[in-house]
Amino acid sequence: MESVVPAFAYQALDSSGSTQRGVLQGDTARAVRSILRERGLHPLAVDEVGEQARGGLPFVRRGLSATQLALLTRQLATLVRADLPIDEALAALSEEDDNERQRGLTVALRSRVMEGASLAQAMQDFPDTFPEIFRASVAAGEQSGHLANVLERLAEYAEARDALKQKLLAALTYPLVLSVVALAVVAGLLTWVVPQIIGVFENMQRSLPLVTRVLMSLSDFLRSWAWLLLVILVLIAFAVRFAMQRESVRYRWHQFLLRLPLIGRLTRAANTARAARTLALLAGAAVPLLDALAIAAQVVPNLPMRESLRRAAFKVREGSGFARALAESKQFPPIALRLIASGERSGELPRMLEEAAAQQQRELDRALGLLSATLGPAVILLVGAMVLFIVLAILMPIFDLNQMVK
Repeated sequence: MESVVPAFAYQALDSSGSTQRGVLQGDTARAVRSILRERGLHPLAVDEVGEQARGGLPFVRRGLSATQLALLTRQLATLVRADLPIDEALAALSEEDDNERQRGLTVALRSRVMEGASLAQAMQDFPDTFPEIFRASVAAGEQSGHLANVLERLAEYAEARDALKQKLLAALTYPLVLSVVALAVVAGLLTWVVPQIIGVFENMQRSLPLVTRVLMSLSDFLRSWAWLLLVILVLIAFAVRFAMQRESVRYRWHQFLLRLPLIGRLTRAANTARAARTLALLAGAAVPLLDALAIAAQVVPNLPMRESLRRAAFKVREGSGFARALAESKQFPPIALRLIASGERSGELPRMLEEAAAQQQRELDRALGLLSATLGPAVILLVGAMVLFIVLAILMPIFDLNQMVK
């Protein structure tokens, strides 16, 4: 039997004086120090990664990004499909990886596997990196002997979630940036440009137009009380953040989002796609449906839809059909429910869950496209209206002055 080579977390200085951290394997701490010196590093601390300390590694505890996790999972799936033992596959990944955090993670995983733990058990030491869906799927894959297939599906799952997040950010970034720039421009006009122009009209003997007087009042208010507005906005932000820590407040807010015409459609599609894709992955890995529903409920951020999944799990436990239990909540799109019901009748639930996730992803793409097409022009029209208001407030006194001259 191959002997277990312990892993050591090190902290060292390089030639430029920068601190380097990572994990190396070696027979002893002295051997690891020698390896570091051969690499031109000055070791500061070398500590063995014990079973209790693995989760405390600072560069592992923070977890990996979705892209890094998907890449690591896909590489591991390729090596496992090539019939490499888990420990050798992890060793190969740790040797080829240039990312310090990812290399430390693979070395720590291999150390646990070499101690006799399964890959799923090793992943439990890093809950911030491997969510429960990963651990449950890998455990089912190891038990069924289809670990490579499960790892490939997990990689696809991580990539799909990352792509969904990027689409949401891309759809909201442009309107948000446009709004911030527009507010900054309007605030600059009101506090700096407008006072210099409007000041010319203050000595006129005639009364100024209502639009001009309103603009002057707004300008004076911003110049005098801008700091108060900032304080109020900061207080509101803290109050909202504090209120959102209460689950009852978040629940009502999520219910309100579901009722909005376009936002509700987008929210429902995103949460349904996430739940269906999670259930498809777990069902395909032979995870029991009740366990899969419990895990899927955790990955759905919308609280009413999460509660619907939990109630559906309770009804399934009592003997109800899955699609019927979901339909009673009236939270999930009818087309997704029809696909799930078809999968239950045909015995192809994982495939139909995947189809439901793909259909909701297409619905989400359409909703995001509509949102982007709506918000951008809406912000531009709003800014145009503000600028028009400022221009009219400045020009109307000038027109009156021309009439007086004539």
